[in-house]
Amino acid sequence: MQLSNSEEQLMEHLWKLEKAFMKDLLEAYPEPKPATTTVATLLKRMIDKKFVAYNEFGNSREYYPLVKKSDYFSKHVNGLIKNFFDNSASQFASFFTTETNLSEKELEELKKIIDVQLQKKKK
Repeated sequence: MQLSNSEEQLMEHLWKLEKAFMKDLLEAYPEPKPATTTVATLLKRMIDKKFVAYNEFGNSREYYPLVKKSDYFSKHVNGLIKNFFDNSASQFASFFTTETNLSEKELEELKKIIDVQLQKKKK
């Protein structure tokens, strides 16, 4: 299941905070802040989608993520590779490195990351 853009934005705040009450979530937004009812609606949808849960403390709810940020985004990147690059990571890497105007330094950093992963695979 996927989150909408506004749900993803709220989820980013929740991942950063790890646990948060409504007031904490509202404070995390830049100006102009969304209405409390908007955030409440988004949270309800995200609870229904099993992305968020909460603990009740009297009349207050402390929300927390059920899905790790890395799990959510790796699933989407893998879906992107499957759907747009014929399930070919090398086609994706080629597109990513040629179409995103990466600097020489950024390409070197990517190369280091790949080299580290290659060393891990050889062990």
